[in-house]
Amino acid sequence: MIELILGIWLIIINGIAYGTMALDKSRAVRGRSRQRIPEKTLFTLAAIGGAAGVWLAMISRRHKTKHRSFVLGVPALLVLNVLVYGYIFYRLRMG
Repeated sequence: MIELILGIWLIIINGIAYGTMALDKSRAVRGRSRQRIPEKTLFTLAAIGGAAGVWLAMISRRHKTKHRSFVLGVPALLVLNVLVYGYIFYRLRMG
């Protein structure tokens, strides 16, 4: 049961992360600098499990691809997400 909840969490957080990046890209294109999403928020979403969503939005929306912190940080957080959540799933399976 906990595996299902964790799986749903990952789907939701990655959807939110993707949507947040897409919204920030839309605001950037429209020149709404006051309504932009703080980079700290985007990194927080990536760190808590949404790195795949942020990374996918970076690629598909071409957003934050010139920011070295995102180009290096988001893939690193994705690896960390896979390791942490993979370990959690493994431990749950092994009892």
